[in-house]
Amino acid sequence: MLFWLALCMLCSTAWTRSLYESDDKVLYSYSPPVGSASGDRFATSGTGRISAVRMWERTNNIVTGFQLKYGFAWTPRVGVNTTRRVELDLFDGEAIVQVSGKFNPNSHIHQLVFTTSRGRSLSAGLSNGVSFSHNPTTPEEELRILSGRSNTAGITALGAHWAPVVHAFYDGTQDSN
Repeated sequence: MLFWLALCMLCSTAWTRSLYESDDKVLYSYSPPVGSASGDRFATSGTGRISAVRMWERTNNIVTGFQLKYGFAWTPRVGVNTTRRVELDLFDGEAIVQVSGKFNPNSHIHQLVFTTSRGRSLSAGLSNGVSFSHNPTTPEEELRILSGRSNTAGITALGAHWAPVVHAFYDGTQDSN
């Protein structure tokens, strides 16, 4: 019995490792946050691929909030809901492959741009400040999680987590929440 338990653990460890590594190449990466260290921490999460992005901004000003949609479920809003909202629904098989924009190191994220694998983009905020560009390290990766800080005025810091989506566990028909 102990032999079978050990064998099962060994096989599951090898199988799990193969989901994240290929030819000794790690298939996940992290783009460290840009912005200030003020505000409350946040991290998005969900099951499956990101299927839509929604952002709020003060007109000709800073990005105040955003939401990601995983499959059919929206995450809780990060930041503040203001009057101007923009949204992008992704096509089947489309993924977010770049998060870029402008920020003030002492203040907020001024502009946020999501770019997809099909070359489409969604932009909010004012193109003013220090430029940043978050990108995955391999072509197999896509945006999985955004993390950072926000306060009552908007997003103050933003980092990106990249990984491939393991399609064997997600068929696009389940609501994760």
